[in-house]
Amino acid sequence: MASLATILRAGGLPLLEARILAAHALQVPRVWTHAHENDDIDAQQQAAIELLFARRRKGEPVAYLTGEREFYGLSLQVTPAVLIPRPETELLVELALERLGEIPSEHPCVLDLGTGSGAIAIAIASVLAANRPGATVSACDASEAALAVARANAARHGVPVRLLCSDWFAALGDERFDVVVANPPYIAGQDPHLEQGDLRFEPRSALVADEGGLGCLRAIAETARAHLQTGGWLLMEHGYDQGEPCVQLLERLGYAQVSDRRDLSGNPRVVQGRFDPAAARR
Repeated sequence: MASLATILRAGGLPLLEARILAAHALQVPRVWTHAHENDDIDAQQQAAIELLFARRRKGEPVAYLTGEREFYGLSLQVTPAVLIPRPETELLVELALERLGEIPSEHPCVLDLGTGSGAIAIAIASVLAANRPGATVSACDASEAALAVARANAARHGVPVRLLCSDWFAALGDERFDVVVANPPYIAGQDPHLEQGDLRFEPRSALVADEGGLGCLRAIAETARAHLQTGGWLLMEHGYDQGEPCVQLLERLGYAQVSDRRDLSGNPRVVQGRFDPAAARR
């Protein structure tokens, strides 16, 4: 037998990652790995830890190895069927809540397009449940496997999110919403980042878009006009170098009060615009 400290040091990983994976293998809280560093680990437990370490050294994301990721203070299930929620996407949640605060209706409606794990919709719904109980949150994805993950996460947190299988707005008929949010695919197919880090293991269909990465952003912006209430808002996450073309896209389509917001790293991240039919006709 070897001590946990010995196993952690020999793992060839950053210590934080090693602790996360060891805690997952041992089914204990991460803090336990600090308090019990000198404990001996039996051979079966050591093998389980070392298997996770080996998979991580080959590049598999920690979130897929543990099946968990925190987003907006919520612990979410993730699988290789969905993107791994990232901190920069929390800006999309914050801005959506800001825009909802401007909606006078007692029953505002929110739609999350391409919901994946359900992270955005569930984060919004968890705040609205306490502050705007009359609000409704819908979310859609074209992948049934992704929707299964989103359903599990919504059930875990006990929030009412209507989940639909839909390719963007296709299954929504003539429904209209006060706020539409989306974190769509926005990476160009030849982008070298796709062969680096966690992106190598995430679903390409949720990452890559045509037109140099702008295809899905354009399609959503065009179609959203038929699904937004007058005065409603469209918010879309985009790549770090797509802020200006996204602003130009929304302005060209007649959205009002178009702006682009930066994430905590200082990168352009979320474009937003208000649907104003009168402005669009001018």
